[in-house]
Amino acid sequence: MIEDTKRILSDLIAFPTVSADSNLEMIAYLADRLAGCGAKVDIQTDETGRKANLFATLGPDCDGGIVLSGHSDVVPVTDQDWTSDPFVMTERDGRLYGRGTCDMKGFIAATLAMAPTFAQQVQDKPVHFAFTYDEETGCIGAGQLAQSLIAREIKPRLAIIGEPTEMRVIEGHKGCCEYTTRFQGLEGHGSAPDLGVNAAEYAVRYVSRLLDLRDRLQGMAPETSRFEPPWTTINVGALHSGSVHNVIPPKAQIDWEMRPVQTSDADFVKDAMTRYCNDVLLPAMRRVHPDATIETEVIGEVAGLVPTEVNEARQILLELTGVNGTDLVPFGTEAGIFQSLGMDVVVCGPGSINQAHKADEYLALDQLAQCLTVLEKLGHKLKRSH
Repeated sequence: MIEDTKRILSDLIAFPTVSADSNLEMIAYLADRLAGCGAKVDIQTDETGRKANLFATLGPDCDGGIVLSGHSDVVPVTDQDWTSDPFVMTERDGRLYGRGTCDMKGFIAATLAMAPTFAQQVQDKPVHFAFTYDEETGCIGAGQLAQSLIAREIKPRLAIIGEPTEMRVIEGHKGCCEYTTRFQGLEGHGSAPDLGVNAAEYAVRYVSRLLDLRDRLQGMAPETSRFEPPWTTINVGALHSGSVHNVIPPKAQIDWEMRPVQTSDADFVKDAMTRYCNDVLLPAMRRVHPDATIETEVIGEVAGLVPTEVNEARQILLELTGVNGTDLVPFGTEAGIFQSLGMDVVVCGPGSINQAHKADEYLALDQLAQCLTVLEKLGHKLKRSH
């Protein structure tokens, strides 16, 4: 089985599915293999026609069952110093090198290798395969897929998101909300600051307010929070403005994010910043320039995976992996989107997040073997279900 999985993974790595580019060829490959073992396959393209999700089902057309999910896109290799071609899988020293090997085409390859076996084992509940686009840029494909499942009244019971966790069972992670805030002021000469609206200065005031809120959030951490750190975080990733010393900059842009441990924290930050703009910054800007604006674009708002007291997916994966407990992780996944549809969800997949996004990304062969063992056990569990 592992040799078949390696061949499939080699094929998948050869598709350069960087988020900025199309993933259609890879989706067509996945669809062809799944259809070949009897799966009902649905491909959903985005509005550009260059990206697509795949949702495929083995077994009966009914509620329940399990989703095996992964994202098809990978991060760029630009300016990374690879020792081999990132889009040609290379095996050496017990490792499989290539962009996406661990994040997360290794898991996808394992599920494809197991699909013919699942087709024979599945009985009264379906096995679904969900492969999405643009996870790395805001879980955009998973959001579209969720809306499709709602519209089609497809209601799986469980989901396994195969992100690289070294096959640890992950039952929770923070959300990830990314924003770009743009300021439009009024250009002028630096010698007469009162006659212009300095977008850079208002952007700095905006950042200062974000940092004040960041400090307040530390005191709002739930007592039961198991995250590290236990509170919602805010990060200012970039501030762009200005050109030369003596010109009042008319434009500014801030790229920022927050990682909420609870939805109420995200609402608190967004409400506070909206009030600060409407009550303080904009009135001051518009006293000089009535057309001044502050606009915030939502780049992505990805729900966190909330640990729950009852989680059948957690119970099953603990049984299949043989581990004694679960963990939380700081990085985001699509798991919260599936949880929002009413599924019990865990994150569990081969490889280490420490190798993801880096030059010479790799997946250790023993990790891939562990993943296949868990999926084989899952198949036996499907066969026993009546």
